[in-house]
Amino acid sequence: MADAPDPVTAPSASIPQPGIPRARMALLFTVVLVSAAGNTAMQSVMPSIGTALGVADVWISLAYSWSALLWVGFAPFWARRSDRRGRKAMMAIGLIGFVASMGLCGAVLWIGLSGWIGPLLTLLLFALCRSLYGLLGSAAPPAVQAYVASRTPRSERTQALSLISSSFGLGTVIGPALAPLMILPFLGLTGPFFAFALIGILAIIALRLRLPNDEPQYATHAVAFDAPYGGSGAGRHATDEEFAQAEAKARAAAPAPTPGPQAGSEASAAPNLAWTDARIRPWLLSGLLGGHAQAMMLGIAGFLVLDRLGLREDPTAGAGPVSIVLMMGAVATLLAQWGLIPVMHLGPRISVLAGMALGVIGAGIFGTATELHGIALGFAVAALGFGLFRPGFTAGASLAVSRPEQGQVSGKVASINGASYIYAPALGVWLYGHSDWIGFAAIIGFCLAVMIIGWTRLDSDAVLMASAED
Repeated sequence: MADAPDPVTAPSASIPQPGIPRARMALLFTVVLVSAAGNTAMQSVMPSIGTALGVADVWISLAYSWSALLWVGFAPFWARRSDRRGRKAMMAIGLIGFVASMGLCGAVLWIGLSGWIGPLLTLLLFALCRSLYGLLGSAAPPAVQAYVASRTPRSERTQALSLISSSFGLGTVIGPALAPLMILPFLGLTGPFFAFALIGILAIIALRLRLPNDEPQYATHAVAFDAPYGGSGAGRHATDEEFAQAEAKARAAAPAPTPGPQAGSEASAAPNLAWTDARIRPWLLSGLLGGHAQAMMLGIAGFLVLDRLGLREDPTAGAGPVSIVLMMGAVATLLAQWGLIPVMHLGPRISVLAGMALGVIGAGIFGTATELHGIALGFAVAALGFGLFRPGFTAGASLAVSRPEQGQVSGKVASINGASYIYAPALGVWLYGHSDWIGFAAIIGFCLAVMIIGWTRLDSDAVLMASAED
């Protein structure tokens, strides 16, 4: 698709406008990395914490649901506020939400593990404190991307946005790797919470001292995306095209000084894109079903490791193996998205079909393995598949509609991605708690359903690319 013209708002167009300095780019990179690493570190230890508290596994998974729901609801709000109040302020709010959530969650869990309050009250307070991340933490990611987009020319913007997006992927690897090292004698399993809260405070200080106030050189608008769920590859980061669409929509919404035949834009001329639109319906259904399979797999992972390795009696020893499994999954996801898709030039349909086939194989290995190597291998194969599936589903939905409808379809894709993580992890754990086979049969069933839809309903890659060139 052709890039839209980039309106330059700098006071002097005759002076070349530099991009973002490397030191400042590293700071922005850190803002997203800290959040992603902290969340995956938390996921590494929560199964062990739940076991130590004597809480049923499904309640641990449900404790995340309220935060996920708040993220889906508040991310667009903070994105719009970022356009009015400035990017730096929203980044600070997001980091404050992350620090407050990690610190308070760690304190509540430490008190609960010490026996000062009961398991039920501990979990309720944890869910309440965790909601701060969904409420406030969702302010940072769209602000970071809009900050980068507003300070880089379009010729450099895609590379800059890709660098920021890569910080999420790197964080999902670093978090599980560091989590076992942060289990300290006095803090125990809550150590990663306090460690990442401290790291977040350092990031806030650096942000306040080193990042200049908002003086954008290139006009752009914040774009919201779904929560960066650790180790899942779910975090869908906005693309350069989506920022162009946001800019077009904002220009169309602004009152024109004089009406004329050229008033408006493609975005304003776009008809309302319904959820039931025949062009995107099979893609959205595939995204919802495949997203459930991925979320259920992630929800079950930590508890399965504890069960298969016989670590329920020693929860502290389970944090290391769980971290290894999640880290292998994150590396496999990065391999798919950074390696296989660009190198092999995979199209949307083939990415979805191949991804779901690998998901079935990985779930089969993961569900039957009894030792750490087999468990990690199965999870990595499944993560490789989901790493192919999610970009394929996103790209397919985008290519299925016209350029003026890109803003609408990106919002629907983000909603589908986020909705899968509100209740599906708890559903997977609940089914797994009744029977190993039922839990993994459901995951494989979702993958097979997507493959059937892919073979029968999804447009071929050739058709999609031809329509995109029209």
